[in-house]
Amino acid sequence: MSWPDVPQVLDLVGIFVFAVSGALAAVRKRLDVVGMVVLAEITALGGGILRDLLIGAVPPAAFTSLGYVLVPLAASALVFFWHPQVTRLLPAVLLFDAAGLGLFCATGTVKALDHGLSPLHAVLLGVVTAVGGGVLRDMLSGQIPSVLYDRQLYAVPAMLGAAVTAAASSAGLHGGGVTAGAAVLAFALRALAMRHGWRAPRPRGVPD
Repeated sequence: MSWPDVPQVLDLVGIFVFAVSGALAAVRKRLDVVGMVVLAEITALGGGILRDLLIGAVPPAAFTSLGYVLVPLAASALVFFWHPQVTRLLPAVLLFDAAGLGLFCATGTVKALDHGLSPLHAVLLGVVTAVGGGVLRDMLSGQIPSVLYDRQLYAVPAMLGAAVTAAASSAGLHGGGVTAGAAVLAFALRALAMRHGWRAPRPRGVPD
């Protein structure tokens, strides 16, 4: 496998894991196979589509490669037939989800910077890339988006990874190593938050 192929493979791995989380959400909501596929696709691709539409990168990347559509379908099939087994593997799935979060916040920021956005706006779009699909999933399944109460830190690691990517770019540092480093930082914070139960603070006087 040549080096240019590696980012695309990692992208598809992240899409697969996000799609699994969307399909599992459909199982918890007792949706049928159509609802499962919709939630899987929107969770996996929603953030990237929102980013590309906002920066004018049309058609969005999700519509330029067959793999972006087929991978969520494969994840849906896996969950449809073997969701009890997938649920038992949920801790491992969550770790891969954290890896996808780190990867998407960093690559989303890089793409926004490449389209001429300021570092601040690129960070915002990096976060949108990482969490946008999950927000759409929660809205479609009729619940408050989990990012709004950020249990075990989700948006915060995405902000960290996006901010590090933008700061490095402003300092003249570019390339796959910088993107990978920012992704690893976001992944590490998310993984530590899951292990130790860290969460974003609430306003004073608001009970847990």
